[in-house]
Amino acid sequence: MAGNKKYLKTVVYLILAVVIIGIIYTRFAAPKKEAAPNKETVRGSKGNKPLLVDAFIVHSSSLNEVIYASGTLQSNEEVQIQPEITGKVTGLFFKEGTQVNKGALLVKIYDEDLKAQLAKLELQQQLAKTTLERQENLLKINGISRQDVDVTRNQVSAYGADMEYTRTQLQKTELRAPFNGRLGLRNISLGAIVNNTTIITTLQQIDPLKVDFTVPEKYRNVVRQGDAVTFKVAGDSLPYKGQIYAIDPKIDLATRTIKLRAIVPNPGQLLPGAFANVQIALRNMPNALMIPSQAVIPGTRDKKVIIAEQGKAKFVVVETGLRDADNVEITGGLHQGDTVITSGMLQLKPGMVLKYNKIN
Repeated sequence: MAGNKKYLKTVVYLILAVVIIGIIYTRFAAPKKEAAPNKETVRGSKGNKPLLVDAFIVHSSSLNEVIYASGTLQSNEEVQIQPEITGKVTGLFFKEGTQVNKGALLVKIYDEDLKAQLAKLELQQQLAKTTLERQENLLKINGISRQDVDVTRNQVSAYGADMEYTRTQLQKTELRAPFNGRLGLRNISLGAIVNNTTIITTLQQIDPLKVDFTVPEKYRNVVRQGDAVTFKVAGDSLPYKGQIYAIDPKIDLATRTIKLRAIVPNPGQLLPGAFANVQIALRNMPNALMIPSQAVIPGTRDKKVIIAEQGKAKFVVVETGLRDADNVEITGGLHQGDTVITSGMLQLKPGMVLKYNKIN
């Protein structure tokens, strides 16, 4: 009996020892299994992590409303020097590319046949005048009928008309400059046979010049005659100024634009045909809200910017107005003093915490 009790006590001690060893092993030796992270917890921790961004404080500034347009310089006056009659060129009295005055003789066409015809008509008219004087004396003594006198008088007038026509033809043998201007290149040589389709040279008046350009039709009631324009041409950094003097009364149906023309003094280096970047200053806005262009996020229906509200990102719908090289006018959605985010917009989501790298 005593042996059985001793045996049972030993078994109990062994069981207790095994249980204690298992507990110790589980607590200290076995690796701890971590609980799977909650997706919402991960997402929340990511969203609350501050993002380093640049910002811009909205403030009012002066803005000039300017229309930008593309234009082309034109000669104030331009003409092709062409003869009205067919003939041989007997004289060239101009040098290519030089300045000439109005009325200067440029080209002479053969005219000896016309001169001979004029001399013949002068003799015939003189003979008719002599005959008329004799007949008028005879009429006084009723030695001739009045009808014969009238026929001779009409013949004198007819010769005079023929002489005027011949003189007009003689004028056409001389090609003169119709206005002050600069000649172009010569296309013929001395002795060439020319007709009314032959372009001998060109004459252009390049001081002043005209600049033709177009603006959208929405400005049809804004732009007026007398408005000042400023423009630049390729290869020249100097600005040039002019004044609008003509507006086409018709809107172009294809482009929905209006054509305007300005007159421009030419200091000497401007040439017709040059491309011009034209600016028209319409009005000045002293309290315009301007932000950097890169801060605006374009959308299919609206435009948005991201502002900082209590240190977190907030998306705001805005309305834009005029633009310049780097900035855009905000006409609705923002107020003076708002902090607009200008970098990292693609990574931002509403409610994300912001940390500023640079504030302008």
